[in-house]
Amino acid sequence: MSNTIREQALKSWLQHCLPGTSFDWAPASSDASFRRYFRLTLSDGRHYVAMDAPPELEDSRPFVQVADLLQQAGVRVPLRHQVDLEQGFMLLEDFGSTHYQDVLTPEQAPALYRMAMDSLVRMQQQVDPVSLPPFDAAMMLREMAIFDEWYLGQHLRATLDARWQERLQVCKQALVDNLTAQTQCFMHRDYHCRNLMLLADGSLGIIDFQGAMRGPVAYDLASLLKDAYIDWPEEAVLDWVVRYWSAARKAGVAVPDDIDTFYRDVEWAGVQRHLKVVGLFARLHHRDGKSAYLNDLPRVLDYLGRACRRYAALTPLARLLDELQGKQEQVGYTF
Repeated sequence: MSNTIREQALKSWLQHCLPGTSFDWAPASSDASFRRYFRLTLSDGRHYVAMDAPPELEDSRPFVQVADLLQQAGVRVPLRHQVDLEQGFMLLEDFGSTHYQDVLTPEQAPALYRMAMDSLVRMQQQVDPVSLPPFDAAMMLREMAIFDEWYLGQHLRATLDARWQERLQVCKQALVDNLTAQTQCFMHRDYHCRNLMLLADGSLGIIDFQGAMRGPVAYDLASLLKDAYIDWPEEAVLDWVVRYWSAARKAGVAVPDDIDTFYRDVEWAGVQRHLKVVGLFARLHHRDGKSAYLNDLPRVLDYLGRACRRYAALTPLARLLDELQGKQEQVGYTF
């Protein structure tokens, strides 16, 4: 179904949901999926957000399920005013248009990250993830295969020989072993500056949570602090990791007793995630025509290189990345 037909159907549905009032609407945002969002301004001054998620392309049931889990835990997610799963339409609370990405300055970052980490601890401590799908070894490997297919194969047109393929697979298995050995808890799975909203009252609102799974405790922190869309000095990241680790321990979240072990877990979760992200950014460019994501590719590749050079088990991946990017091998260090 074309976008024009979808928009006509959505508008008719909204008129049914909002009888006796007129409204203006405009695109609010889109993301890397097939979902689209529109901001409604009603004639009486009220604001809503309409979500369009074509059911043949996007299953909206996880959105409802995870929203309920988070609301029960006291986490701010958009209220659902109307839902039509059959058509893939929702009428949601309007969180405004201020994403963390818009306000994360060096001066504001400590307070904003403190709020985000407090909410992360709350989700991990209070949300029972038993009903969520597991972020298991098969899922991790499928995600990392996106790197092989779309970044190596499509973007770089690179073909690895048997020796490099084996080294890459050994690194991937080491990542899987680490992530599966971590405490498994609620995992937002896309906890970063474009999915965190600064609300009008100064509180934090969380969006794009429908992909939540039961997964490693360090994953969301890696997503937050090694963000594909904004980066910080490593000493600041380490300080925030320590602050989260201390708060999580006090709240009873089962993080390692040793901060060095936990920091390694954050880095390894970040490597697994960033392999996927590099592949996704390449796919968004080549398959979907969303080339703006290529602007953030160097940042993610830099995260990968820095982390991999710190650990002996991941140095083959660092060497591969350097070779693919035409860099001289850089000397790193291991923990």
